[in-house]
Amino acid sequence: MERRKSQEHLKHIMMTALFAAMIYVITSFVKIPTYQGYIHVGDGMMYIAAAVLPAPYAIAAAAIGGGMADYLSGFAVWVLPTIMIKSAEAALFTSKKSKTVCKHNIIAVILSSVICIAGYYLAEGLIYGNFIAALASIPTNLIQVIGSAALFVFLGMSLDKTGLKKFI
Repeated sequence: MERRKSQEHLKHIMMTALFAAMIYVITSFVKIPTYQGYIHVGDGMMYIAAAVLPAPYAIAAAAIGGGMADYLSGFAVWVLPTIMIKSAEAALFTSKKSKTVCKHNIIAVILSSVICIAGYYLAEGLIYGNFIAALASIPTNLIQVIGSAALFVFLGMSLDKTGLKKFI
């Protein structure tokens, strides 16, 4: 019994590292530069991780992958807000359903989008000391969450068709 738990924990740690790396790569290298930073669809991979991994592991993958993307892309000032925001977003999902794309996780995508937009608005207002100017980031964040939601649905439905979630 103890050995099985240990193997399960090790499998989850390895999957966490794999998802953190995928979140980092998609966030850092599949992006569109903007006047303030960039638009990416890395959150879509974060949603997949959160729908596949148990919550603590999904939160770790989201925080590590998102934080690394900011730090290694030259946006170190955003690391702490990103870790907080991505952790809150990942906590909304469930891996307990048989499908990746389920009613619960679709609602989580919507709520996660609100947390992302509001969280980065608040962080930008605090970092730059201007909440009026921070309003300018809302349209780019909206594009980002819509793209990430589309990636989640596409990849999640693909995973669901293959039945791969049963093995993860």
